[in-house]
Amino acid sequence: MRYRTMDGLFHCDRRGFLKAGGFAGAGLLLGRPAVWADEAAPAEPATNIDKALAAPRTAHSLPGAQPGRVVEVHEPAAIAAGLVDAAAVGIMFRRGLRSLFGTDEGAAFKRLFAADDVVGIKVNPVGAGLISTHLELADAVIAWLTENGLPRANIVIWDRFDIMLAEAGFTAERFPGVGIEGLQTMDEAAFEDGADQSGWLKDGRHVSAGNFDDEVLYWAEAPAPTDLNYLHQHVVSDLRSPFGRLVTQRLTKIINLAVFKNTGNGISMATKNLGYGAICNTGRLHQPLFFKVCTEVLAFPCLRDKLVLNVNEGLVGQYDGGPMPNAAFTWDYQRLFLATDPFALDRVCHDLMVAKRKAMGVAVNEHPRYTDYLRYAETLGLGIADPARIEHLQA
Repeated sequence: MRYRTMDGLFHCDRRGFLKAGGFAGAGLLLGRPAVWADEAAPAEPATNIDKALAAPRTAHSLPGAQPGRVVEVHEPAAIAAGLVDAAAVGIMFRRGLRSLFGTDEGAAFKRLFAADDVVGIKVNPVGAGLISTHLELADAVIAWLTENGLPRANIVIWDRFDIMLAEAGFTAERFPGVGIEGLQTMDEAAFEDGADQSGWLKDGRHVSAGNFDDEVLYWAEAPAPTDLNYLHQHVVSDLRSPFGRLVTQRLTKIINLAVFKNTGNGISMATKNLGYGAICNTGRLHQPLFFKVCTEVLAFPCLRDKLVLNVNEGLVGQYDGGPMPNAAFTWDYQRLFLATDPFALDRVCHDLMVAKRKAMGVAVNEHPRYTDYLRYAETLGLGIADPARIEHLQA
């Protein structure tokens, strides 16, 4: 199987990615909706979830400081015709913090962080310039952290792929003094037939292999392809999905900035941003484990005990065509959704997405399998999924 180049997949403005929804590479990396969200999953393979659940919890373990509480902030001035008002976004974020924690922003900071924490801001750069995390939201988060005493050197903006971060504008020049890190690199030119693979392949291993932790991994009895294109995009190709060393060894706290978009009849928001963004070798997991990966990966202590704040950014939303970006289905939603509990957050946003899809005339399949992973998280004590137990506030 041959996969498209990253440039062809994610450079919306230059190479027509908006027409590339069915291309193999996009499906491999992000999950084809027809497999990942619209078909019944096959028999589930065994995983090492028991190892994650056996680890003792801490004071910061999920569902965090405010289990089941989700704050929705609506501000029409934040974005209009694609133009973002940075000041309005900052005001929205702070309003959300005050409502979520019932206190001022400084006190909220103290509930979550110490002065020596190393804080990772996980962004979603897919679909740069269309549906990716807005730089203005990252600015607002960084301003809150630094105003309360956290050095810029203790902040890292990160994602799985370095090439996507750069494309979306998350660069050292744009965010001086803040770390910018992709868990893995890819060589665009290496996708071409007969191309030189030395830019990513050294002595038979991916050059980013050392960025992943062989001691902390999600194991699933789901075989991976072994061809070079798969290895190029996924680092390893066996039954292991190691976590990035950034997550396991360096970060002490994580803020999760997801975007408001669908994945078939499901969503690609807070839990998927980390569930598929903190590990490698994910292409093999979409079909056999469905959305369950989004629960089980977050059960591991390197995420469960460090993830203290989630924001589903709905300045722009996408109600169809996801997880790949598609301009035909985006709209200015002008909202932020905040929670410490990513599963309650995704439950609220899933229901809002279903309502939007119906309003736009999309035929929606509301089978329980699209939210089973949220209920599964509740049984594991990771979050609240029962709408009757969720406190959905407007700020």
